[in-house]
Amino acid sequence: MTRPGLHPRTSAPAFLDRSDAGRRLAECLSEYLPDLKDTATLVLGLARGGVPVGWEVAATLRAPLDVFMVRKLGVPRWPELAMGALAGGGHVVVNNDVVADLRISDEELRSAIECEQAELHRREVAYRGGRPAAELHGRVVIIVDDGIATGASMLVAVRAVQAAEPAATVVAVPVGPQSACRKLAQEADDVVCATMPTAFDTVGRHYRDFHQVSDDEVRDLLATPPSPGLPLD
Repeated sequence: MTRPGLHPRTSAPAFLDRSDAGRRLAECLSEYLPDLKDTATLVLGLARGGVPVGWEVAATLRAPLDVFMVRKLGVPRWPELAMGALAGGGHVVVNNDVVADLRISDEELRSAIECEQAELHRREVAYRGGRPAAELHGRVVIIVDDGIATGASMLVAVRAVQAAEPAATVVAVPVGPQSACRKLAQEADDVVCATMPTAFDTVGRHYRDFHQVSDDEVRDLLATPPSPGLPLD
């Protein structure tokens, strides 16, 4: 890798869909091509919305694609508001400010973690079908999602990936607020965000088509390698 840190980019204010966002995000990552030529690189799409974006990125970089499971811990009364996130291997990130401000009890937090752990396991089985996860050690791992809001899900993904000792960890998203991107830049080796609007509300506002990605769509994409002949391990 050449330059660690945060690299904001500019693009149109809206994407047609996740495939369009992935192609345009891939253009922002094109500077990595010389660096990745002789490096074992892997693109991880966060399930579920990051997989179609990651597929396009992997196709451009001619890198293999795998899925990475992360689950947001929603506030009991407002499930869209994240009070944290978790990933496989027991990695949990808690937004202590949200927990304190909304007076989330330890019991409520534990209940949310247990519920999301069950869904995390279900998705592992549904998407992989018994296939082991890709090897991360010593590889340049590009973690892709369809966007970030608070950054909680991406943060737990970064920490979980770094526990496997990759050569470098790159966060790549089509859209996100500058504040969240800067926080992630403190932990990842690089953050590439295609557009960082000054007035950020939700990720979905920046897509014309932001339908909920289904399990079948994820399975279909994983069954269609973006770079034929490049194995996961």
